[in-house]
Amino acid sequence: MELNAKQKGNLTELQCITAFYELGYSISIPYGENSRYDFIADINGELIKVQVKTSRVKKENEAIVFACRSTNTNTKTTTYHRYTKEQIDYFATFWNGKCYLVPVEECSVEKILRFCYPSSGQKQGITLAENYELEKVLKRRVKE
Repeated sequence: MELNAKQKGNLTELQCITAFYELGYSISIPYGENSRYDFIADINGELIKVQVKTSRVKKENEAIVFACRSTNTNTKTTTYHRYTKEQIDYFATFWNGKCYLVPVEECSVEKILRFCYPSSGQKQGITLAENYELEKVLKRRVKE
């Protein structure tokens, strides 16, 4: 059975929450659907707001990409809303057994996380997924 978009989103959210929880961090989930963040993680006494986005594969497993905005659709229009630093601290996504955590200020309309450099050899402006693995990002936070 193929999951619909809402089910995929819920699954990604559960996977990200589980990844934080497995590292020993407490998680709080807002009541209702009116918050810009999906959960709050308590990282050694510091609370961070996390918005989870489902990724899709790009270029035959060379990268994943996720939207960095919310979408509201009604019968007349579709509106897009970008996230700000005041609303969330990070985007999280889950792919192939790993949770990735990306600071909101590093995102525009979408974020691409690459698993390797392009065959062209370009390195400037390339965002490698390995640098955004949950454990690595949280270890860097603790050192700051």
